[in-house]
Amino acid sequence: MPSDDVTSGGPRQFATTRWSLVVAAGAGRSAQADRALAELCADYWYPLYAFVRRRGHDADDARDLTQAFFTKLLEKNDLKAADPARGRFRSFLLTAMKNFLASEWRRQAAVKRGGGVELVSIDYRDAEDRYQVEPADALTPEAIYERRWALGLLARAVEELRTQYVARGQTELFDTLKGYLGSDPGGVPYGELSRRFEQSEAALRTALSRLRARWRDRLREIVAETVQEGRMVDDELNDLIGALTPPAGKSL
Repeated sequence: MPSDDVTSGGPRQFATTRWSLVVAAGAGRSAQADRALAELCADYWYPLYAFVRRRGHDADDARDLTQAFFTKLLEKNDLKAADPARGRFRSFLLTAMKNFLASEWRRQAAVKRGGGVELVSIDYRDAEDRYQVEPADALTPEAIYERRWALGLLARAVEELRTQYVARGQTELFDTLKGYLGSDPGGVPYGELSRRFEQSEAALRTALSRLRARWRDRLREIVAETVQEGRMVDDELNDLIGALTPPAGKSL
């Protein structure tokens, strides 16, 4: 069995920040800007879709409006107004979406089903399936946007770590231990895992401890990508935890 000595880098080396993507996307039409916008869409389209759905729009309208919103960002070069010195990028996007929904342009230029040209590529095939398992009434549109943002960051951190473990032939180990990232390690059946992986229980405890540390570190790096100053990272992490905490008397 390969050791658990997994490097913290990975294929991307985690060098590209989301703010640099915003700057590139706001610089006008170019291949770099288009790639940057595609990455931004991948990160944020579903939180925005869920926000629009929770505002009362049906699935088809939410799809069209989300597509049209990102198209407008590109066509009108609205991303040039995004400034890391003015706050969080997710807040910029949510405000921009609210303005978009309230504008006359929303009624005149929303991309219609079966017509228009989609300037950004977003896969909506599972959007409504995902939305249907959202809490029925516990969250406001803003809260569901924040929750999906938080869950998206957690999932991204997990997937990027999984890529590292897969590259080292530790796919099964990762897929087994990832279920315990957010739980009390006392619940891990170390004896059973020890037999399965032919490792000592102590080695497995160490493997889980390392995985949890790498997950926390990567999550912190991801959060740092969308704020300007390091001191804001802790605030963002607190917001992330808050977004995943159900309101009093409610369950998510």
